[in-house]
Amino acid sequence: MNTPNQLPGFFSRLSIAFGAFFKSLGDAEFAARVRDDGVGPVVAPPSAPAPAPAPAPAPAPAPVLRAPTAESALQLLSLFQREARLIDFTQENLAAYSDADIGAAARVVHEGCARVLREHFIIEPVRSEAEGSRLTLEEGFDAASVRLTGNVVGQAPFKGTLSHRGWRATKVELPQLAEKHDARVLAPAEVEL
Repeated sequence: MNTPNQLPGFFSRLSIAFGAFFKSLGDAEFAARVRDDGVGPVVAPPSAPAPAPAPAPAPAPAPVLRAPTAESALQLLSLFQREARLIDFTQENLAAYSDADIGAAARVVHEGCARVLREHFIIEPVRSEAEGSRLTLEEGFDAASVRLTGNVVGQAPFKGTLSHRGWRATKVELPQLAEKHDARVLAPAEVEL
C-alpha cells in the first residue's frame, strides 16, 4: 500500500488516469478543478494559507542602445585619409616593400594622424597614474572607463597594476558638412590632366 509521501506505481497511475478520465466526463465540476488546478482526482483543501512569496528583485533595465552616426565616422576617416593617407597605407600590399620603406611610410601616416587628432580633438588619459603603478579600484569604480584584465575574480576592491592609462576625448570639433555632402566618398578619385 502506498503511503501519502510515496509516489504511485505505473498500474496505480493508470487506474487513477482512467478514473479521472471517466469522472471528468460525468462531473463538470471535477473536470473544471482538473483543468484549473492541474490537480488529479484528490483535491485537498489547504490547511493554512501559504506565506506570500518574497517579491522577486526587479530585473536590471536593458541598456538603451544608440545608433552610431555613420557620417561622423566617415568624416573622421576622410580626415585621416586627407592628412595621413591612412586608407592608402592600409589598402597597400606591403609584402613587396622593405622594412625601411614601410617604416618611412609609417612615419608619414603617424605624423598625419597625430595632426588630425590635435586639430579636431582634445584627448586626455583616463587615469592620471603612471603606467606600471599599483592601484586599488574601490567598489563602484567606473567599469566603462576601466577594463579589468588578467585573473578577475571576486568583487571590489581590486588591487592591480595599471598597464594602460586609457584615453578619453574631452572635446570633439569636426568640420561642418555641406547639406548635400556625400560622406561616403572618403577621398575623391584624382584625374591628372
